[in-house]
Amino acid sequence: MGIIETIEGSLRAKGQNGMAGIWLDEHALVEAARKTREAGFRRFEAISPYPLHGIDDAMNIPRSFIPWVTFVMGLAGCSFGTWLTWWTSSMDWALNVGGKPFFSFPAFIPIMFELTILFGALSSVGVMFFMCGLPKVDPPVIDPALTSHKFALWIPEGDSGYDEAKIEQMFKDLGADEVKKAEF
Repeated sequence: MGIIETIEGSLRAKGQNGMAGIWLDEHALVEAARKTREAGFRRFEAISPYPLHGIDDAMNIPRSFIPWVTFVMGLAGCSFGTWLTWWTSSMDWALNVGGKPFFSFPAFIPIMFELTILFGALSSVGVMFFMCGLPKVDPPVIDPALTSHKFALWIPEGDSGYDEAKIEQMFKDLGADEVKKAEF
C-alpha cells in the first residue's frame, strides 16, 4: 500500500449504519428531534442545509467550548504581542528615537490587536476542524437533497433502544416524508 492510499484511508469517513427520516419542513424536523430525544434516543444526528433555530435545545446539545478556546488563545496572542514588542524595542534592538521611551505602549497596540485576532481565529478553526473530524474524504451520503432543501434525523444502530420497526413507525408518526436504512 502506497503513501497516498494510507493518507486517504486515514481521512476516509468511517460510516455507521442506522435509520434516517427525511422531512421537507424545518419546523417539523425540530419538533421531531425534540420528540426523538424524549423517546430516549441520545446519539442521533440532525442534518440540515443551513443552521436551524432551536435544534440545539430540541436535541439537548450543550453549548460549545470553542468560544473559551478563542478567548484563551486571544489572551495568549495579546500577551505574546505585548512581550514581543517590549522585547524587540527595549532589549534586542533598543534605539532611542526622538527621546521617546523604549516601550511606547500606544505605538504597539496594532501589533497586540493583530496577534490577538490571529491566535484566536486560527485556534478556533483548528479546534473546530479537529472536533468535527475534518477533513473527510468521500463521506457517506444519505440523500443528495439534504444539501439544498431537505432535512433529516439519523439514529445509529448503537443507540439505546434501537429497533428499526419502532424507529420507522416513530418517524412516520412524526411526519417524515421518507424513512430509510442508511449509512452516515
